[in-house]
Amino acid sequence: MTLFHFGNCFSLAYFPYFITYKCSGLSEYNAFWRCVQAGATYLFVQLCKMLFLATFFPTWEGGAGVYDFVGEFMKATVDMADLLGLHLVMSRNAGKGEYKIMVAAMGWATAELIMSRCIPLWVGARGIEFDWKYIQMSFDSNISLVHYIAMAAVVWMFTRYDLPKSFRLPVTVLLGLCVYKGFLMELFVHVFLLGSWTALLVKAVLTGAISLCSLFLFVTLIHSN
Repeated sequence: MTLFHFGNCFSLAYFPYFITYKCSGLSEYNAFWRCVQAGATYLFVQLCKMLFLATFFPTWEGGAGVYDFVGEFMKATVDMADLLGLHLVMSRNAGKGEYKIMVAAMGWATAELIMSRCIPLWVGARGIEFDWKYIQMSFDSNISLVHYIAMAAVVWMFTRYDLPKSFRLPVTVLLGLCVYKGFLMELFVHVFLLGSWTALLVKAVLTGAISLCSLFLFVTLIHSN
């Protein structure tokens, strides 16, 4: 039974990535190693972020239950390094914008999935006691995939030299939401005392809203050119 539960969690977490890779056309371009290179860039960026956080942002020593608003905001600001990493990956790949976005997003999201959820699923989901948190973790991995596709699209639009002036404000706002989405989620959970499923639902809705706005801007920009 525990192996069956692990299989369900594993399939729910990993199969959407495989389906996205196959259906997006990346497999036809033989983009596997490009995605691997994007994943390696993800690892390098995360290492730099950890070193920076460990050096300049020591562990919060406030009272229990006290939320360090300023400290968490500054830590979230470090996530701007992800934007630079995605831009670096896309600038090193030749091809259409859609291809660059999908290569960067797939490599980035898959590397995060392997590094942050593979071991917890393998160790925890095969445990004796059933726990919903591993199903939630699998759902969260799918939300992350959508999030990184949207983030890569926004970064690609933001770095275009021919981006219309009317697009600059909404694209900049979307960039800010992509960077501070985790911080906003932690703030919502702390202020409104959200449960795990409610927090996951709010995260899915917020990610969906950012993605739909990014898709609308991307399609409009492509057709305008």
